[in-house]
Amino acid sequence: MQLNDALVQIAQIRRQLARSEVFRGYRAATTAFSGVMAVVAAAIQSFWLPNTVWAALILWLCAAVVSLSVVGIEMFLSCRRNASPLQNELTFAAIEQFVPCLVVGALVTFVLVRFAPDQLWLMPGLWGVFFGLGVFASRQLLPRGIGAVGAWYLLSGLCSIAIGSQTADFSAWHMGVIFGCGQFASAGVLYWNLERNRG
Repeated sequence: MQLNDALVQIAQIRRQLARSEVFRGYRAATTAFSGVMAVVAAAIQSFWLPNTVWAALILWLCAAVVSLSVVGIEMFLSCRRNASPLQNELTFAAIEQFVPCLVVGALVTFVLVRFAPDQLWLMPGLWGVFFGLGVFASRQLLPRGIGAVGAWYLLSGLCSIAIGSQTADFSAWHMGVIFGCGQFASAGVLYWNLERNRG
């Protein structure tokens, strides 16, 4: 029984250590890539896509899947290179803290698509708010300055809802500005705090 207790305490200490460290699994380049994806998707929606909410929704869901896949692959490769139990614990903690906002965003999107499709114009703002909450939830693991990025997502999402209520339109540039600026700012915080002084 004592050995079991000791192992449980060691696991708890390791989790606590992981949560007090700065997570280095996000990279400025992959984060900036997702900002570029947001700007490109906004341009595609504005200039080439049919002017329908459904086309916009599918475009942005595809852009999100590509961006999350690139970030996920980078995190996976970083874990493989490091092979450090503490870094693996940090990666798990970062995922655990951020995933709820993505799940809630997906569920709210599903409910609006299924039961209130005429309200899909809310999605740019709601996605911004949910993403901001995810940034706030994981800020303990991220470098200083990331709280300002979370505030950007939250406030720009709320502004998108307020402005969008005038036209009830799924705005390409609301999405482009919210996520483009937010991801470029995140990339700047990551680069400045974690990558700039690397050899």
